[in-house]
Amino acid sequence: MRHFGHLAPEERQRLFHREPAVFTADSPARVLAAALGATLYSPATRPRLADDVIKQAGRGVVSMVLCLEDSIDDGEVPGAEENLVRQFADLAARPGAELPLLFIRVRTPEQIPDLVRRLGADVRLLSGFVLPKFTEERGVPFLEALTAAEAACGRRLFAMPVLESPDLLYLETRAAALQGIFRTVDKYRDRVLALRLGVTDFCSSYALRRAPDMTAYDVQIVASVIADVVNVLGRADGTGFTVTGPVWEYFRVSERMFKPQLRHSPFREQRAVDLRDTLLEHAMDGLLREVALDQANGLLGKTCIHPSHVLPVHALSVVSHEEFSDAQDILRPERGGGGVLRSAYTNKMNEVKPHRAWAERVLQRAEVFGVAGEDIGFVELLAAGLRV
Repeated sequence: MRHFGHLAPEERQRLFHREPAVFTADSPARVLAAALGATLYSPATRPRLADDVIKQAGRGVVSMVLCLEDSIDDGEVPGAEENLVRQFADLAARPGAELPLLFIRVRTPEQIPDLVRRLGADVRLLSGFVLPKFTEERGVPFLEALTAAEAACGRRLFAMPVLESPDLLYLETRAAALQGIFRTVDKYRDRVLALRLGVTDFCSSYALRRAPDMTAYDVQIVASVIADVVNVLGRADGTGFTVTGPVWEYFRVSERMFKPQLRHSPFREQRAVDLRDTLLEHAMDGLLREVALDQANGLLGKTCIHPSHVLPVHALSVVSHEEFSDAQDILRPERGGGGVLRSAYTNKMNEVKPHRAWAERVLQRAEVFGVAGEDIGFVELLAAGLRV
């Protein structure tokens, strides 16, 4: 699989200075963590789930979560588990079908070995499990169950803990909760692919819900949690993990209170004014701003609940030619001693030692999302994807 692999080869050549690399479910964990992109959630109760998975893969989705937790009613769990087993068998019976990375979001640790046993040989299609409401106390049983299931089936299985517990939100327990989570995921580092933020649950603790013209970073109590999670769990010193962005809940706007957040000029220059209108109609300007803020705050990838969110997240994840140029300059071997240099675009200072970790992260993202052509921006990438 590859990002933008659903585009024709000649279109990718036109758009990219360096095309996204091909990867598989067996690629190194560092590659998969960076490549998750817009992770699309789907209830495990869907009767044509196998068809949905293949359809979304054909539209550019590279990671999906099949959910047995909050997206379905408590009474639907047994039927949803049976449906998952049937749908995996259906997928396994379609050799050659392009599949995304598939994860199952469970409710309890006991579901992990049970589902692995019931999937049988079809577990080869599974990349891992999403672990809800993760804390040190709750997380250890999940990770022990994952380790045991992995040993039983002989296949590498990853964990993606969801950070959404009230202990993380409340000021008096936050520091201890973060330290406990770090101890737990550090012990199982090889199995933890990424940490996901459950911002909807954070808001629930205070009876809050952000509007479509507000981002998670406008809700200060949520923004403070994101900052502390990155502070403890997202460091660039070798101890950190990939932390993904929170879900965007909206896919249509009924009424606006504030001005749209997309400038006219980039769309006018590309003769894509209609595209801008469509994005605004479907609340995408808020999503785009939140993705930009995710990246500015050290997050990579995003939880998505609607297929229309996938392409905008991926288009904004592509490394610009300017970013790539700066990163390459900073990481040149002859720059090992540090120093300051003017960027090739002659518009900024690149300070080698302080910017090195940023440059390394940019090149990691460039590997999986590609580098845009020198004159290619977000609008062209998004428009090309929508034409498919």
